[in-house]
Amino acid sequence: MTRLLVTGAGGMLGRDLVTVLGARPDLKVTTAARADLDVTDPAAVRAAVAGHDVVINAAAWTNVDGAEAEEAAATAVNGHGVANLAAACATGDTRLIQVSTDYVLSGDADTPYPEDAPTAPVNAYGRGKLVGEQAVARLLPDTGYVVRTAWLYGAHGPNFVATMLRLAGQHEHLDVVDDQHGQPTWSYRLAERLVALADAALAGRAAPGVYHGTCAGQTTWYGLARAAFTLAGLDPDRIRPTTSDRYPRPAPRPAYSVLGHNRWAAAGLPPLQDWHSTLVDAFHSPAPPAPWKVA
Repeated sequence: MTRLLVTGAGGMLGRDLVTVLGARPDLKVTTAARADLDVTDPAAVRAAVAGHDVVINAAAWTNVDGAEAEEAAATAVNGHGVANLAAACATGDTRLIQVSTDYVLSGDADTPYPEDAPTAPVNAYGRGKLVGEQAVARLLPDTGYVVRTAWLYGAHGPNFVATMLRLAGQHEHLDVVDDQHGQPTWSYRLAERLVALADAALAGRAAPGVYHGTCAGQTTWYGLARAAFTLAGLDPDRIRPTTSDRYPRPAPRPAYSVLGHNRWAAAGLPPLQDWHSTLVDAFHSPAPPAPWKVA
């Protein structure tokens, strides 16, 4: 029986991974939340990884603005912690699927970034995640997988969709930036895709390297907010467009986070669905329950 380890199992994506894997009796799944495994501890990581065929790493420092002030701490988790996992996987021929981010890219393109686009992060969070990507490529050239995602929302953690619907009960109008472009991605669908990639990797169908795990199409935060309001039965005209310079943040945000998905075909997997149809699915899905929805 295949043994699979999920790190970061207490987060939004990690909890969705646990749900998806719970329907797989052919897998023996070990879960490790942050309290169970400190990825910055090499000895603890070696012990946790031992005996597993696949590791899906969803453990991460996700406070993008906080990383600007504490870059070393963020990189310890997002970079050096990933190197610890990769080194442990290398000793046992274990496959590693590392969840990364669009923030390793510069964000100044005007066409979707291919998987082999040059990296050029514009903030501390992206720099730390890039250290992790480079460790996977260096230590696991034949068994390491990096899946970049972006604009995640879901049932089990803070996210933009949940925030917009919460604020709907507090403000008549919300001003939302309309000059950042990306691909909203439901964490549950990403979890399904990561498990499918693990299957393909074990079967020898998926080449190692970088994959882009975002939904197809593109929109802006303004467009996503309007779509969420519509699906929640709220008036989308309560959302008003504005520009990023109205909301300065400690960490610069890429203006263009649209990713290409060409590598999935070679692994026998289609790209993820269009972002809007996926959002519709998320709002109507009974499993997992989504407390961020408005009935």
